[in-house]
Amino acid sequence: MKALLVIDMLEDFVRGKLKVEAATTIIPNIRQLVEAARRAGIPVVYVCDAHEPGDPELQLWGPHAMKGTKGAQVVEELKPQPSDFIVEKKTYSGFFQTNLHQILQQHCVDTVVLTGLVTDICVQHTAADAFFRGYKVWVVRNATVAIDEESHQQALSYMARVYGARVVTTADMLQEFSAS
Repeated sequence: MKALLVIDMLEDFVRGKLKVEAATTIIPNIRQLVEAARRAGIPVVYVCDAHEPGDPELQLWGPHAMKGTKGAQVVEELKPQPSDFIVEKKTYSGFFQTNLHQILQQHCVDTVVLTGLVTDICVQHTAADAFFRGYKVWVVRNATVAIDEESHQQALSYMARVYGARVVTTADMLQEFSAS
């Protein structure tokens, strides 16, 4: 069973403090994937920064996506539904000190499909921890983005080479979800 992970599609990264210029371009693709996953009964998991004062990451990036603030909310266009899961994280990886692994195990997930921000940081670190836990990793090329295209391409290449990630398009995944 697959699970769709929507990583850090938060106000602070899409429109706020740490805005990624190309973030809005992937919203339509992620929305299509979320809707298709829900129709197919595939778990949709929003993996979201929710920082608290003193989190080590804040020393590098400054305050962002602070727990309970508007900046830490999923953008309205991708608003989670009651059937979806929300996993709050304090580091780059969606697995580190979170309940993501337990949620995936409870739903017999063996493959994670990664979307969101940013390809070379939170997506890549989540891919690493997924791989280390035995999950198959798929990354949706046109539903992820980095600060720049070079970083995006390097991260996709690295995940494919080092974690055996299958790099696919939104169209590929929509077809895959409809076959589920």
